[in-house]
Amino acid sequence: MMYQLQLFAEAVQGKKMVYLYRIQKDAATADGTILAFTTENGRSKSKDADSTATKDGSIRTPGTAEVEITATSILAKGDRMIDKLEDAMDHDDLIEVWEANLSEPADSGENKFKGMYFQGYLTEFEKTSSAEDYVECSLTFGINGSGKRGDVTVTVEQQEIADYVFADTKKTGA
Repeated sequence: MMYQLQLFAEAVQGKKMVYLYRIQKDAATADGTILAFTTENGRSKSKDADSTATKDGSIRTPGTAEVEITATSILAKGDRMIDKLEDAMDHDDLIEVWEANLSEPADSGENKFKGMYFQGYLTEFEKTSSAEDYVECSLTFGINGSGKRGDVTVTVEQQEIADYVFADTKKTGA
């Protein structure tokens, strides 16, 4: 009897899932930006459902999905994106968020990866600073709708921020 081997796909490392942000009103003049020193990202989707009692038993009516995206990062010296995001929260400015999976290149296009696009608002902002650790920023974005799948451009520089790139032992100059 011949058994077929089950092949397992390679697991995606957390550092390969990156998020880029941009204040929507800056779309004509700014690219999406990765937050430096990100320690954790998350995306959650939830949906309530109402129950209606019938003679035959309950029936469920699904509600609208709610999406939240979270980010936690160590504050980088000179990083202005955190300030821009906090100002956007204060002014109720719409924020664009891209989720890109660097382990899944798009079918076509240089520096393009499979991902999703979202629009929403920064709904929570927390900056913590303890005596023994670095300053940490935690952000929560309330997303409009459920996002759209597509290909996301992530520059080589942004990819390097997300992950170290191999460097040879030879001197680089200067």
